[in-house]
Amino acid sequence: MGWEVDPAHSRLEFAVRHMMVSTVRGAFLTFSVDADIDDKDMTKSRAGVKVNVASLDTREPKRDAHLRSVDFFDVERFPTLSYMVKSIDPVSSGRYHIIGDLTIKGITREVLLYLEIRGPVTDPYGAQRLGLTAEGRVNRHDYDLDWNLAIPGSGLLVGDEVKITLEAELVRARALEEEIPQAGRVEGSNSKVLR
Repeated sequence: MGWEVDPAHSRLEFAVRHMMVSTVRGAFLTFSVDADIDDKDMTKSRAGVKVNVASLDTREPKRDAHLRSVDFFDVERFPTLSYMVKSIDPVSSGRYHIIGDLTIKGITREVLLYLEIRGPVTDPYGAQRLGLTAEGRVNRHDYDLDWNLAIPGSGLLVGDEVKITLEAELVRARALEEEIPQAGRVEGSNSKVLR
């Protein structure tokens, strides 16, 4: 039985240096997680994340429009990005290294993420839930996200390294379907009731 993301308790964030002195943070507001978790042996689990790139939000509309443009993500041609897990290696209790294929703008490269898993637990409605945090870093130039501007003092406007953080609460798909009455649904690809 698969697991699905509960968007009310999940967030996919990115962070990059701005002018080498501060950090710009943003999030992708629409994404889905498809996971089959083997509770007995996590290394046998499989998972993938698909992201609606146009849903990015940095709390600055002009910057968001620029990020969606051909200078960066070119969402007209590449509306989604994805991460597909290839291997999961245990590090310590509840902690893992995962290797997966990250695809952005049609370019696929292997990326290491550091994963922490909590649960599963049973919520007050009888559904099983699982929490996870996955973190990693990528060089944006690996995905043709090359736009930049020079600033006085020989610096650059946008840093090269991007930190990615996924905080997700997953719920067993069948249990989720059973617990949500039709009237409580919200339209969308990863829509779930808000709690």
